[in-house]
Amino acid sequence: MATTPLLSDAEITDALQKLPGWERDGDTIVRTARLPDFVAAVWLVDRVAEDAEAADHHPDIDIRYSKVTFRLSTHSEGGLTAKDTDLAGQISDRISAAGG
Repeated sequence: MATTPLLSDAEITDALQKLPGWERDGDTIVRTARLPDFVAAVWLVDRVAEDAEAADHHPDIDIRYSKVTFRLSTHSEGGLTAKDTDLAGQISDRISAAGG
């Protein structure tokens, strides 16, 4: 199994500047989206699940009615990698499409 290199602090800072709404929390990046309603929140989670399966990289997801929080980290590498920032970009696109 190939490893994915950890991002440096500078690389993480640079990536987050291109990912509005995402914040660093230790070895993770986090974004909370507020959606119009529960149906939109579930739609969003379904689409992100499809993207995550395709990337073989899975976020932690917490859904509370119309609020969904995504938390990304590459657990196998012990921190943040390009897998996280790439999926964060896809999640951001999905949030916009869901009305968040």
